[in-house]
Amino acid sequence: MLFIVIEQILNGLVVGAYYILLALGLSLVFSLGGVVNLAHGAFYALGAYLAVTLANAAGFYGALVAAPVAVAAVGMAIEVLFLRWLYQEDAILGLLFTFGLALTAEQVIRLIWGATGLPFWIPPSLGGVLKVGGFLFSNYRLAVLGVAMAAIACTWLLLYKTSFGMVVRAGTSDPEMVRALGIRLRPVLTIIFGLGVGIAGLAGVMSAPLAGVQPAMGTEILTATFVIVVIGGLGSFWGVVLAGILTGIVKGLTVLVYPPAAEAAMYALMVLVLLVRPRGLFGERMDRLEA
Repeated sequence: MLFIVIEQILNGLVVGAYYILLALGLSLVFSLGGVVNLAHGAFYALGAYLAVTLANAAGFYGALVAAPVAVAAVGMAIEVLFLRWLYQEDAILGLLFTFGLALTAEQVIRLIWGATGLPFWIPPSLGGVLKVGGFLFSNYRLAVLGVAMAAIACTWLLLYKTSFGMVVRAGTSDPEMVRALGIRLRPVLTIIFGLGVGIAGLAGVMSAPLAGVQPAMGTEILTATFVIVVIGGLGSFWGVVLAGILTGIVKGLTVLVYPPAAEAAMYALMVLVLLVRPRGLFGERMDRLEA
């Protein structure tokens, strides 16, 4: 019984890892650019589909690197051509644009790759299971956890241990002072948007062999991503990470006890957190990074 509980907790952490990667990107764009990116799930789906295509030429590991980079490039192009002109406008315009972008992206995916799902196999090097005594766990799921931890660490180092991250944080709190120092903030916003959607693309690549690849996959996971951001608290890096871990564990244990309530458990957790902490676990008051 103990091994079963541990296995379910780890399975929950794998799901939580996807949520964390998606929520980190969404939180970055939301808190710094002031844009509620309803197309975030579409970039997640695009990462998965690009991985399927690129894996034929570059293999799984090549696709793991190239697909998120390609998604980030697409995201930065969209930010430069469209989103940056909406930062100073009513927030509803950004909401409507990203909603339309999400619908358009899903249809474009259907046109290019078809309306039915595509297979994407676990690479042989990550196949099999880890066996410790009577405990068994998929090697690929362990790899997902490892990649997620590496992505979280790299994002934290970028934002908190580099001069670029210093500009981002300073621009959020006092954009006028940053501009007075001669630092242009528009390129910073572009990079942040690319980073956010690139992380979402990475989550799409890693989830593809387990969850499958189909056009609506981004829409299905977007609601859960918003829940993680709300639980963790807008503007809090570690709040999002903790929220993803807690949500994953709660879902994993609920599956063990009563599987039909797994999704409801996530929303119940959100309600409980908001009753105690209306801004989320580590919510901060943040100003929009103005260009």
